[in-house]
Amino acid sequence: MPAPSTDFKRVLRQLTDKEKEDLLLKAVRRDAELYDLVRYEILPDVDLRVVQDEHAERIAELLQKANGRVMSRALARALGKAAKEVARAKRITKDKRLEVDLNMYVLRLVLDEYQSYFDGYFHLFYVATVRFVLRTAKLIPKLHEDLWLEYQDEFNDILRTLRAHDKHRQLRYPLPTELELPA
Repeated sequence: MPAPSTDFKRVLRQLTDKEKEDLLLKAVRRDAELYDLVRYEILPDVDLRVVQDEHAERIAELLQKANGRVMSRALARALGKAAKEVARAKRITKDKRLEVDLNMYVLRLVLDEYQSYFDGYFHLFYVATVRFVLRTAKLIPKLHEDLWLEYQDEFNDILRTLRAHDKHRQLRYPLPTELELPA
């Protein structure tokens, strides 16, 4: 998207409040993410917790509605959509901790509800989950160091659960034994 020109800014300042309102309403009707962003920015009752709860509901619904001939493949696709939903929440709020919290929520949900699909013939869901775990492992050290301990135990439990399956030996990349944090 190009940067707004000075002419554009000048004309925008000259618009009346009614014209600005109409223009904003037209824009948010066309783009759901823009609607969520504007809603987060201007409504006092829509805060970080509300955005997190809404996206957590969408993620749970994505995983619950996954269906197809091969369930592990459908769950892998749903996990990819869940990752996009997490990215959307981060774009709206610009909060790294929200991204990690939603990632951990997804991993908890996968391990609590869908772990039985790791044992199937197809490795796709297991591999998608491992990739999601590795992506989350890269995000946690980017947070403030006081928050590392908050996630470390739960994350190490997730890694132990994934390493308990024999499929971790067939991965192209090694699955770490614990969360690696900078010294």
